[in-house]
Amino acid sequence: MKKLFLCAAMAAFAFTSVNAQEVTFGAKAGLNLASLGGDVEDVDGLTSFHFGAVAEISISEKFSVQPELLYSAQGAKIEESYSEVGYTISGESKLKLNYLNIPIIAKYYVAEGFSVEAGPQLGLLLSAEEDWEYSETFEGETTSESGENDVKDEYKGIDFGFNIGVGYKLNSGLNFAARYNLGLANINDDGDGSDDFKINNNVLQVSVGYFF
Repeated sequence: MKKLFLCAAMAAFAFTSVNAQEVTFGAKAGLNLASLGGDVEDVDGLTSFHFGAVAEISISEKFSVQPELLYSAQGAKIEESYSEVGYTISGESKLKLNYLNIPIIAKYYVAEGFSVEAGPQLGLLLSAEEDWEYSETFEGETTSESGENDVKDEYKGIDFGFNIGVGYKLNSGLNFAARYNLGLANINDDGDGSDDFKINNNVLQVSVGYFF
């Protein structure tokens, strides 16, 4: 997977350096609807955000390459509860995975301003935290606890994914995009059995950007 990403990146940059007609720079930010796939079960999505810098390298009138450098807050949450007569227990756990993502996106303009987009992504894990809350009610009395744990050692430092999406760019430079990132790498690094239990990042992104 690493070799595939590096080869794609080198080919893209080599191609653009020879054929690029115009390069524009910009910034983008937006909403993440993140979750986890693989062998994990009963997880809910986590709403978060992303922001960063982009460059669009025009190859032809219809085709361009867009490398990006994005801070992306990802992860998922789990909610559990149980109750019987006189007793209730509930808890919520949020896994917050913060990445520096480097997508390399190929854009094909199917109409003026409107593009379809796809390309690989490398993710570098910056931090990983688990926030949890727990409450227990017994015969009308409630006790609760909360905390935060650093769990970066339980997740691999490098992630790989593939993006697919659509975009629309106005002549003013204002642009909009919707993109889905499918995680291809197992990010679980918790113990000797981590290769047998797979966890993948899955993120739907909606962005607003501006080219200067």
